[in-house]
Amino acid sequence: MGRLFGTDGVRGLANRDITAELALDLSVAAARVLAEEGEFAGHRPTAVVGRDPRASGEFLAAATVAGLASAGVDVFDAGVLPTPAIAFLTAASGADLGAMLSASHNAMPDNGIKFFSRGGHKLPDATEDAIEQHLRGEWKRPTGAVVGRIKPYDEGAQRYVAHLLGAIPHRLEGLHVVLDCAHGAASEVAPEAFRQAGARVTVIGADPDGLNINDGYGSTHLERLREAVPAAGADFGLAFDGDADRCLAVDGTGDEVDGDQIMAILAIDLHERGELAGDTLVATVMSNEGLLRAMQREGIAVKRTDVGDRYVLEEMRRSGFSLGGEQSGHVILLEHGTTGDGVLTGLMLAARVASTGKSMADLGACMTRLPQCLVNVPGVDKHAVDAHPVVQSAVTDEQAQLAGLGRVLLRKSGTEPVVRVMVEAPTAEHARQVADRLAQVVARELALAPA
Repeated sequence: MGRLFGTDGVRGLANRDITAELALDLSVAAARVLAEEGEFAGHRPTAVVGRDPRASGEFLAAATVAGLASAGVDVFDAGVLPTPAIAFLTAASGADLGAMLSASHNAMPDNGIKFFSRGGHKLPDATEDAIEQHLRGEWKRPTGAVVGRIKPYDEGAQRYVAHLLGAIPHRLEGLHVVLDCAHGAASEVAPEAFRQAGARVTVIGADPDGLNINDGYGSTHLERLREAVPAAGADFGLAFDGDADRCLAVDGTGDEVDGDQIMAILAIDLHERGELAGDTLVATVMSNEGLLRAMQREGIAVKRTDVGDRYVLEEMRRSGFSLGGEQSGHVILLEHGTTGDGVLTGLMLAARVASTGKSMADLGACMTRLPQCLVNVPGVDKHAVDAHPVVQSAVTDEQAQLAGLGRVLLRKSGTEPVVRVMVEAPTAEHARQVADRLAQVVARELALAPA
């Protein structure tokens, strides 16, 4: 069957792959594993649970809360909040674990569940594996006064906004910002945080109805933000995804400022302020070569990891670095949070604009992107990509033909049933040609047999 947990929790089609029964069983198993690891020793355990606005999140959150309480965990139900808010509240409240119901940037029919350990950190692979092994196993159920209690965490949003405001180094007076909240979890807290920070705010994509999350809005659909910023005469715009753990930007003319540029801007800012630990940025293998060249020019090292913000975070914690992230807009500012935080990232970007007086376009010009093409190949055995001799031979041949002027990367998605083919080359057309050739090889060699 393969591993249940992906790179960002357990995710799939709600009420088919991600059922109420699975959410309940995962929650019970998580509580049991953490108890066996000694996390609950000597005290009554607590958990913080939140969700994004998906309709399915209502019953999945209820199942998760029920599972935790049935395992003897007192639950603080924070309702609809961003994923990084749940991570923060788990840490700030001293809870033993947190749980977030979300499928992030995926379309509404999907949902998922991810867990945080004490301190608001994503669980290591070994703990996730142990949770899978404990699924639906026999266990001694608590009874009487030992069962968990459930309380609303109404002050969670205000506490999170106060945390965000305490992190930014400069007020935002004089800035006009358009925020695209993807009809998602940041629809209330993001505009509130920016307004309290002093910015003038225009909001789009902030009317969640349970069905419209990520639907034509947010960081995966920048078209409306590109139109809204110049139409409003705003300085720039920011787009979050459904659970607001990522952020992308557009400048005053509507041109995109991607995650690599955002990391470059923030790295230079922290470097100049003497707050970039080890003068090092942590990025994944998907980050553009242009980012590495820009950082080298600024005297900043780049440490690369596998794809997934969890692996970025692991390297940051292991080596003591303070800034890392992904091209997709996951950015981790470890001094202020334990996971990617789109709202915090946007506030830090805005603070850099305000403190320097430079436009977002000028700041984003600190790096020049090498033309990059990304092709997703569906309907294939993604787990075979790393070892298939014909596929790997094709990769080697294409890399050799690039002769050091670009690079090729094939990887299986951690959240979708696809193989991603990424190519960087001197021109966009060259990158597209190489990517298309490799995609054809992957589709042919790794095709799944008809059901």
